[in-house]
Amino acid sequence: MRRTAITSILAVVAFTSIFGLAYPLAMTGISQVAFPGKAGGSKLTVNGKLVGSSLIGQEFKGRGYFHPRPSQTGYSANVTYFSNSGPNSVEEREAVRENLAAYVVLNKPYDKSLTKADVPVDAITMSGSGVDPEISEANAKIQAHRIAAVRHLSLSKVEDLIAAHTDGRFLGVFGEPGVNILQLNLALDEEAPLSANRGFK
Repeated sequence: MRRTAITSILAVVAFTSIFGLAYPLAMTGISQVAFPGKAGGSKLTVNGKLVGSSLIGQEFKGRGYFHPRPSQTGYSANVTYFSNSGPNSVEEREAVRENLAAYVVLNKPYDKSLTKADVPVDAITMSGSGVDPEISEANAKIQAHRIAAVRHLSLSKVEDLIAAHTDGRFLGVFGEPGVNILQLNLALDEEAPLSANRGFK
């Protein structure tokens, strides 16, 4: 009995040391050396100031910026979740209708041909996390008309910036291409600054 207890204690200490301490430290060290940016959270800085992470969506205000998907959490990375409402939820249907109306009101003045039927689903619904950093190419191309007008850029120039900040399908086959909003808005500020006050927090 005593021998079994000692063996058990030693096994717990050994496995805890190996898998709870040594292995995590080794993986952290390897990742910091091999992929320092990604291991550090894919942070983005401007003039030495942290402005966010390319992995986490955030709110952008104003007509001169691309806007992300709606967020249940107010784009808080500390409490990521979604509404959890099903397709038969009256509250969910009303929220989607409100998002759709707001999207059309914001963008139609810059693209007269825009109709509610043209609005992609990601523009009016939330992602599972509430902080999705990407929007669809269709969503970005609709917003491009507004951005081009407000920033006094050609539509083709804005579309080129969208293309430059679009990630393709995973392994070329999984998922859909996505446009990284933070990186795209930073590129816009470099190309055609609006003012000293950026639209992101």
